[in-house]
Amino acid sequence: MQRKEKGFPTVGILGGGQLGRMLALAFAKWDGDLLVLDRRGCPAEGVACELVEGDFSCEEDVLRIGRRVDVLTIEIEQVHIGALRQLVAEGVQVHPRPELLEVIADKGLQKQFFRSAGFPTASFELYESAEAIREAVRAGRLSLPFVQKARKGGYDGRGVLVVREEADLKRLLPLPSVVEDEVEIALELAVIAARNPSGELRTYEPVEMYFHEGVNLLDYLIAPAGVSDLHLAEAEELAADLISAMDLCGLLAVEMFLTPGGDLLINEVAPRPHNSGHHTIEAAPCSQFEQHLRAILDLPLGDTRLHSPALMMNLLGPQGFRGPLPRQYYELLFSLPDVHVHLYGKKESRPFRKMGHLCLLAPSREELMRKMGEVVGMGNGE
Repeated sequence: MQRKEKGFPTVGILGGGQLGRMLALAFAKWDGDLLVLDRRGCPAEGVACELVEGDFSCEEDVLRIGRRVDVLTIEIEQVHIGALRQLVAEGVQVHPRPELLEVIADKGLQKQFFRSAGFPTASFELYESAEAIREAVRAGRLSLPFVQKARKGGYDGRGVLVVREEADLKRLLPLPSVVEDEVEIALELAVIAARNPSGELRTYEPVEMYFHEGVNLLDYLIAPAGVSDLHLAEAEELAADLISAMDLCGLLAVEMFLTPGGDLLINEVAPRPHNSGHHTIEAAPCSQFEQHLRAILDLPLGDTRLHSPALMMNLLGPQGFRGPLPRQYYELLFSLPDVHVHLYGKKESRPFRKMGHLCLLAPSREELMRKMGEVVGMGNGE
């Protein structure tokens, strides 16, 4: 394909889930074309300029969309890295860089990067199999409790197992894994950082996250996080330093643990828009989705300061139910006062499937906390 020398670039996204959908909605305000690679019926279909039907883990399909665009990005890490390398060789701008994506898509390589670059993270070891983990426990080289994380493919609570007693060793994931010390956590935080090829960098204010214990899925978040000014500044600085050290263009979502002793430890990262940034659609002048597009297109980055405190809550599919959600469910959602409802276009609900999210704004944190009771619990899959 002849790359554009004038006019707005053509953008491609690998993946048409809810993140691809919201990227397409942000792009729709501008000129140019946005193509999405995914299956028919994906949430981005009908929102993107064009759905390129295919599989983002298939080399041929990734090359096919990549050769039609000026800039290619992702909404999911499990894509064909070899095809991305080939596209870069052909002159396509790919963000994040394929060699960096290869590191981030493997939690073991992620952790090794944190350690080698001097970033704080929980102590860890890498194991090739569940039996190797059990053998380390038997030999006294590994003590309970610990957290097992699959090196590849885990997301939305999948691929994580907390091992607190010997009976849990029978349930180990039969996969190459990262095994971390179980850290005592006072609060879980996240910061979204953005950086463009010109080196401009901005961060969004840290958020505090609360997870559904049964499935390790984000239930809701509060922005900004209710921690000290010192910890707010330290978290933003840590995210800014990390995106620079990685030489990443686009967004980097950095999840962190705040310990009772006041230390910040990096948990894991994602090189794309992230669940911890959905509140920015309403709460910031420039949403994380517009910001990602600005960054990969080397446009000036947008304003990230929150104009009001916000609550974001995931809408998860109810337990024990599969199929289209009843009309009464939507009527209840839209009856909530002062709430922005986002639905992802998924035709079928499944237990704990992300069907959408809610955002609630308030003039102060105190007012936000007062209103929370009307909203939290609406979408937690129960």
